[in-house]
Amino acid sequence: MIQIENARKEDAPIIAPMIMEAMNLECCQWFAGPNHTLEEFEQLMTRLVAMEESQYSYRNTLVAIDHGAEAGRVCVSYDGALLRPLRRAFIKEALETFGIDYSDMGDETAAGELYIDTVCVRADYRGHGIAGQLLMATVEKGRGMGLPTGLLVDDGNPKAERLYRRLGFEVVGDDCWGGHKMHRMRKQ
Repeated sequence: MIQIENARKEDAPIIAPMIMEAMNLECCQWFAGPNHTLEEFEQLMTRLVAMEESQYSYRNTLVAIDHGAEAGRVCVSYDGALLRPLRRAFIKEALETFGIDYSDMGDETAAGELYIDTVCVRADYRGHGIAGQLLMATVEKGRGMGLPTGLLVDDGNPKAERLYRRLGFEVVGDDCWGGHKMHRMRKQ
């Protein structure tokens, strides 16, 4: 039986690789730069997930639990108004770890929405409705905050867009983030 729960700090080593999978490993390597490895990026992400104030914090993460065990099913979301303060941790860690300054990175969200940054279900759990459960729990979280829920979906990921549409998300505009064409979607 699947239960949706708030993540715990000790879940960071499980959550970090799931965030990386959702980002895609090519993107992660780009963030790490040519002189650093994906393992180093995973260590950075694990630190960020374990932090209290980071966009990837365990405090912003819901996990799907199956028979008492978290098995790689996560949804990271936060109030869009907090993106910049939450992103400071990533900027600081990337500068210290990789020597790369990401302080001029564009914003993928803004005030007025609960932003779904990451949703990922491990391959062996896909096709069982778990992503939908995580997403709907996140929508409920947004309702509790008085915010609609928004996300960006890559134009090259029609399967994900179909899932979001099935759950009631609507395209509200087009965007570009990280060099990829995106649809901005929102569920009121």
